[in-house]
Amino acid sequence: MQSHQLSSGDVIADRRADYARMLEEGGEAEAAAELMEQALELAPAWAAGWYRLATYLEKAGRGEAAIEAYRRTLILDPEDIFGATLKLALLGDNAIPDRPPSRYVERLFDDYADRFDTALLDRLDYSVPQKLAALVASTDRRYEYGVDLGCGTGLLGPEIRALACRLEGFDLSQNMLAKAAEKRVYDYLAQADLSLAPDRSGLFDHAGRRRADLVTAADVLMYLGNLERVFANVGELAAAGADFAFSVEDAGDGDGFDLAPSLRYAHSEAYVRQLLSRHGFEILRIVKAVIRKDGGKPVSGILFLTRKAA
Repeated sequence: MQSHQLSSGDVIADRRADYARMLEEGGEAEAAAELMEQALELAPAWAAGWYRLATYLEKAGRGEAAIEAYRRTLILDPEDIFGATLKLALLGDNAIPDRPPSRYVERLFDDYADRFDTALLDRLDYSVPQKLAALVASTDRRYEYGVDLGCGTGLLGPEIRALACRLEGFDLSQNMLAKAAEKRVYDYLAQADLSLAPDRSGLFDHAGRRRADLVTAADVLMYLGNLERVFANVGELAAAGADFAFSVEDAGDGDGFDLAPSLRYAHSEAYVRQLLSRHGFEILRIVKAVIRKDGGKPVSGILFLTRKAA
């Protein structure tokens, strides 16, 4: 959360919220919730405060009260920058949304940009860039024009830079794009929203846009649910015969997607296969592997190397 969201505007409310956070961090979720409720009596219109209260109530096992607090968060923050709709879905109060709120994802990664590389590489054993780059390299192709969707801070870029004459990166978060620019790997960087239809996504705003013969999406699709619009964007972006390499978190059996407690989506292999077929991509290789850790536990993923029909 940004600083203006962290403050309620009331000094006493802020102080009580700070104490509540310390209690929660010390394992006293019930006491933290009680103190947070006192803070919100002084600042009832504080959306971030209601979200924090909801998380404390949830940890204290008070599910119904948590639901009410998440609902209040949404009333005060209709753009849902905190992802309250996702939390409500996990608590069974509404259906799993097809996609998370774009403002939630943008805010999440804007705030995460400065520590993103360190967190993923040093603490979460994140390995998708290397594994996905190895898949792309296995084609023995030299690409004229590559596009890295959801490029983030540019972790995949250095791994595939030598494979493409021109490499462009797109991401929803401006702060992540700024970090990617510091790496001086991409020839062009711009903001885009893969959850929107091609005419609104921003992928095609660049003058002189031509079709790519390589499209990548490393650890991106787990921040989206229904991937129909993503594949529509890739279908528009990719030239005939282009390679499309990407990763998903593995939802196991079934033919759809699930929302995990991490607030990331997992997709089944069957679901992805259906989308690839519908949008004219054939599968060249599939690799199943551990792609990161979450809470100290391994997260299973699926890496796909596909090719658009000529």
